[in-house]
Amino acid sequence: MSAEGFFPGQTGFVQAADAHMRLAATIILLRDDGDGLEVFMMKRASRTDFGGLHVFPGGKVDIEDAVGAMALHCSGLTDAEASARLGIESGGLAFWVAAVRECFEEAGMLLVYGPDGAMLRARKPRWAEGLLALRKDLNAGRRSFLDVCQQMSMQLAVDRVHYFSHWITPEGPPRRYDTRFFVAAAPLEQEGLHDERELVDSCWIHPAEALAAHERGEFNMIYPTLTTLKALAEFSRVDEALDVVAKGEHLELVTPDATLSREGMQAPPGVE
Repeated sequence: MSAEGFFPGQTGFVQAADAHMRLAATIILLRDDGDGLEVFMMKRASRTDFGGLHVFPGGKVDIEDAVGAMALHCSGLTDAEASARLGIESGGLAFWVAAVRECFEEAGMLLVYGPDGAMLRARKPRWAEGLLALRKDLNAGRRSFLDVCQQMSMQLAVDRVHYFSHWITPEGPPRRYDTRFFVAAAPLEQEGLHDERELVDSCWIHPAEALAAHERGEFNMIYPTLTTLKALAEFSRVDEALDVVAKGEHLELVTPDATLSREGMQAPPGVE
């Protein structure tokens, strides 16, 4: 079975809104600086899907993200709880796993608890070097994310990753995505860096500054990214944003210009 349509979940099947859609997860990383909240953004290489766009870390949900063994490495969130938050029958935890995995593969930041139960930090240069080597192995296909979790006794910090919004590519494009957006505070003492393969640049930027860069033609962004930035521009601190998102109170900010239905949010016709 193709992961583009549906694949086995922990207790059933995760199914996209359309058989030809690709399930995907996006994660918005936040941090505070002296002037307010910042988000981590990257620029995609021209030869890739969404080439040239400024985006948040994210990508397709892999079959391995949904296997039962992966669920054993998720802290503080069960598949039943995750699925309920997404409004699906089962398999919802795979989206959280994909968000954490893609965050590490694309942005180099790993949201996990170590064997001691504390959030992983890269306090020493050798630890940072170890994370970089691990990321290269994952991106080269020499190791799987599940293997890494098992061998290093890591627990994914999915309890720190909050569901933000649901976007579905409107009908028309040859490739359509059923994407869940998540938001999380960036891990301390880990430096974000694009992978220099699919992504050619990265930065921490205030949401309002990113929107201004788009207006100047410096950042090319699509509707879901713009709408997300507009919502986050309402907040001045990470804890404030996460508190509102965790309660679901942010949805009113995200949806006014989009069509909201039980299948998720879609951009209005003609809006990219």
